[in-house]
Amino acid sequence: MPESGPVTVICHYRVRPTAEAAFVELLRRHWPALHGLGVVTDERSAVYRGEDEKGRPSFFEIFSWRDEAAAERAHTHPEVLAIWEPMDTLCEGRDGRPNMEFPHVRRLAL
Repeated sequence: MPESGPVTVICHYRVRPTAEAAFVELLRRHWPALHGLGVVTDERSAVYRGEDEKGRPSFFEIFSWRDEAAAERAHTHPEVLAIWEPMDTLCEGRDGRPNMEFPHVRRLAL
């Protein structure tokens, strides 16, 4: 049986070097839009910027969905799709990896 409660997602965006400024503007709106729809927890997303070995920008955004089904609910909202669709076009696949990846993880109590 799946666990209920928050599920953390680590979003990895491989942003086209020429699209970085436009991507950051969408990223600024991303978590607030999700939060306004009630599909994420109240803890703001953490956003990081890095570069791969060729100096190309990558962004990482970490936040928690309210529950396992929240990501699916977000896919039905035009406000979210208005952010996700342009984000997709501003990213690029690299070295056999997709333009964006979204592993869902749960914290371990060790």
